[in-house]
Amino acid sequence: MATHKNYDPRMHSAEHLLNQTMVRMFNCGRSFSAHIEKKKSKCDYYFSRNLTEEEIAQIESKVNEQIMKDLPVKEKFLDISEAKEKYDLSKLPDDAGETIRIVDIGDYDSCPCIGPHVKSTKEIGKFKIVSTSFNDGVLRVRFKLEAKELNGKT
Repeated sequence: MATHKNYDPRMHSAEHLLNQTMVRMFNCGRSFSAHIEKKKSKCDYYFSRNLTEEEIAQIESKVNEQIMKDLPVKEKFLDISEAKEKYDLSKLPDDAGETIRIVDIGDYDSCPCIGPHVKSTKEIGKFKIVSTSFNDGVLRVRFKLEAKELNGKT
């Protein structure tokens, strides 16, 4: 399967954890737009306001909790008709084909994806929200990763 984006596996896996955390905390849906880079990334969500400092701290805590659990990151392939029943496929390109790759992060997150990922969440490192902003119904969350492992090893 071709990879259309040159995502960093650590950052890309962190994006999945952030998206699932936002869904669980705010029922806002996954980000509709994301820019994933090795040093700093951002995700945009349809939202009604900016986040509070307490909410930012909660999001960081929940994402880092999943990272610390050392969850396995696995892929599976589903026929597109089965994938349509379980997942939002609106972001898929028209030429996605009949078989869809699903990335599972433990029992925390599962979604269609073409990008590279870590094998285990402990490889991600510490997740940190750098800043947030809100403008015209869009919440932007900017984040980075610190060390490769939370125990201080790099």
